[in-house]
Amino acid sequence: MTAPTESFDHVVDVLIVGSGGGGMTAALTADASGLDALVVEKSASFGGSTALSGGGIWVPGAPAQRREGYVPDPDSVVEYLKLITDGLVSEARLRQYVDSSPQMLEFLERLSPWLEFVWKPGYADYYPELPGGSELGSTINVPPIDLRKLGDDEETLLKPLALAPKGIWLGPKELRSFYRVRQSWAGKGVLLKLIARMVRARVFGERIAAIGQSLAARLRLAMRERNIPLWLNAPMVELLTDADGSVTGALVQRDGRQLRVGARRGVILASGGFEHDMVWRKEHQPVVDQDWSFGNPASMGDGIRAGERVGAATDLLDEAWWFPAIQWPDGRMQFMLNERMMPAQFIVNGAGKRFINEAAPYMDFGHAMIEGQKSGVTHIPCWLITDQRSFNRYVVGGHLPIPKIPFAPVPTGRKVPAAWLESGVVKAAMSWEEMAAKIDVPADQLRATATRFDELARKGHDDDFNRGDSVYDNYYGDPTLPNPNLYPLGDPPYYAFRIVLGDLGTSGGLLTDEFARVLRADGSVVAGLYAVGNTSAAVMGRSYAGAGATIGPAMTFGFVAAKHAAKQAISSHRR
Repeated sequence: MTAPTESFDHVVDVLIVGSGGGGMTAALTADASGLDALVVEKSASFGGSTALSGGGIWVPGAPAQRREGYVPDPDSVVEYLKLITDGLVSEARLRQYVDSSPQMLEFLERLSPWLEFVWKPGYADYYPELPGGSELGSTINVPPIDLRKLGDDEETLLKPLALAPKGIWLGPKELRSFYRVRQSWAGKGVLLKLIARMVRARVFGERIAAIGQSLAARLRLAMRERNIPLWLNAPMVELLTDADGSVTGALVQRDGRQLRVGARRGVILASGGFEHDMVWRKEHQPVVDQDWSFGNPASMGDGIRAGERVGAATDLLDEAWWFPAIQWPDGRMQFMLNERMMPAQFIVNGAGKRFINEAAPYMDFGHAMIEGQKSGVTHIPCWLITDQRSFNRYVVGGHLPIPKIPFAPVPTGRKVPAAWLESGVVKAAMSWEEMAAKIDVPADQLRATATRFDELARKGHDDDFNRGDSVYDNYYGDPTLPNPNLYPLGDPPYYAFRIVLGDLGTSGGLLTDEFARVLRADGSVVAGLYAVGNTSAAVMGRSYAGAGATIGPAMTFGFVAAKHAAKQAISSHRR
């Protein structure tokens, strides 16, 4: 919509649409650059998909790494990104990310004591064997925080999709140990810590949060420290432009009114993807026939559509941050990550065959499901098959392999919960023929797959799909085994877990340049408009560099966009 400047109801230097990691980082950067910033959020809660996430930030060369004496070579990291993005992303954008992401974290650390970052060494990049990949990894995290520090804002922090009992939280460095509760004393130590935390929460009223909840809370606290306004329940209706097509602000709905908010230096769209708009998803991603997304429930593509209406181009709308998952009958989604690295398991499609290294990065696993489904063989869903021994030894589907504890907040004991079996999400069988009938695959092929897998496991190498060859595969494997990811299945009963095509959000959106400026199809810039995070087409292309490769780019390009806006002269039509 073209709007005369004198018609604005409210004017700021930079208007940020969306309150996730990208939006809040942009606001903090703009404010520190001397600009008047405003964040508007359509929902009643702040934090976006960042608040629902694992909270990892993929930043090679981060200050937290440098403090430990580890400094990845930037040129090598660029080459790594060029390899995994396979020509889909300009080198200028990749280099901007590699150069600016450490600067972004350094800026935030200096800005506020709330913004504290730690390195999680040992969680490898997702392709550590490629040139420029790292076995130590570049995933940066924030420490846990007591949400009581938010005061009234605690009520408006977007809550996780599945609330954990009070006191149940795990720091990023503890999760790996916890998954080894039966294999190591460190895992048992984490279990004891969880019990102590539950007691403290009840006695002292602590409300400790970690991972994405902590990151979103800390960014909000830093914003509040600098008095940066955040309008909740304030959806952007459309962008405002002047006669030459430059974006001058946005129409924002607030308190029952539509306000024309002017933005002298620009509008930064950080409003997420379109993961919960199933009509739009089916248009671009026809294999997605249900809402299986872990993304922010408010993510409906508003920013992407607004950009399109002012002439912006889009890219990668057929993509998402795919993540294989379980969907329980109540609709609750559950990640399938460590289970796919578990030694005694294999995953089959509708033909009863393995089709990928089960421990592969989740983006690759999702692509294999999609391509397989297109071939005419059912891959959505597919089935993870394991045995009783593994169920008693590893964390599977959130079940803890410890003796039965009455009233425990998670499933425990030696038996698969009856509710799981009754739901149809988990199948149990005493033979391969019985299992084949229950998951509707050919019996002879399922038996052949199981026989072949056991032969490879006894040999110690997966000749078919190379599971266990990558350091990444090993991360949640069993370190007590010669190959942490391979072990033959034992005696029945066998169990099959139904896996669907989940995602962390869509990853296609508005086309942007290395400054996060939104582009038209001809490559020209839509003046005054920036897009970051899942509102923009991913700098990762169709791949995923390592844990935190969604939040890292969102925060980095929020930083880049705000700094670029700060350098722009105030043009006459925005005064």
